[in-house]
Amino acid sequence: MPRTGEPGEHPAQGTRRQVIEQAGKGAHCPIDPQRIDIAALRTLTYGLYVVTSHNSGRLNGCVVNTVVQVAGEPCQVSVSVNKASLTHEFIARSGSFGVAVLDQETPMPFIGIFGFRSGRDFDKFGKAGYRLGLTGCPLPVENTLAQLEARVRTSVDCGSHTTFIGDVVASRVVKPGRPLTYDYYHQVRGGKTGRGAPTYGLDMSVCDKDERKKKMKKYVCQVCGYTYDPAAGDPDSGVQPGTPFEQLSDDWVCPVCGAGKDQFEPE
Repeated sequence: MPRTGEPGEHPAQGTRRQVIEQAGKGAHCPIDPQRIDIAALRTLTYGLYVVTSHNSGRLNGCVVNTVVQVAGEPCQVSVSVNKASLTHEFIARSGSFGVAVLDQETPMPFIGIFGFRSGRDFDKFGKAGYRLGLTGCPLPVENTLAQLEARVRTSVDCGSHTTFIGDVVASRVVKPGRPLTYDYYHQVRGGKTGRGAPTYGLDMSVCDKDERKKKMKKYVCQVCGYTYDPAAGDPDSGVQPGTPFEQLSDDWVCPVCGAGKDQFEPE
């Protein structure tokens, strides 16, 4: 009799998984500018999510733009996570991950906690409310439209990132609202891309930048890349539009990552 595999397992599943992972390891090709127009990649659409996991009682999460539903039956989602991140380590060890779908008006400091700080030296969930899910993953409750949990079925080596594919074991809608998209985050909120994102280094704007003359100098945070624009100010921190950087109070901090004024340099 031919071997049919363990209960719930497809025949030769392990063999297929091995082939997939090996294919990922070998698929590292340099970008040929004669054939690859980066502008085409800028038209891809994304959402913004907090992906979480746990390990030995520790909790962590990070902001990603790579959560995708990949199958309906079984219900599966995938997420690509940078190998250098602590969240990647936790997912690989626990075999599970949680997802929080962010609200369009999520405050920038909240994104800064999960997008520009390392869980290796900062307790992210010490600054954000959460509940523990079925898998033990922390699920943010603030600025969240929906929560998902998945158990990893397989993973694919994608070079700088690993794509984890998981079976959805729990999900719920937290509140109605508009989900935060990558385009809205960049174009309306003035957000920046974290160094761990697959799209880091790409200008996500598909429109020409304004050519208007800038009377006041902009300053860039050297930690997270946030740009302070005097014309826009920082209303969330009580800084009115038209306020030059030099006139900001000494205790003003970057609204994204919390870095002080001394961490900013002229654009």
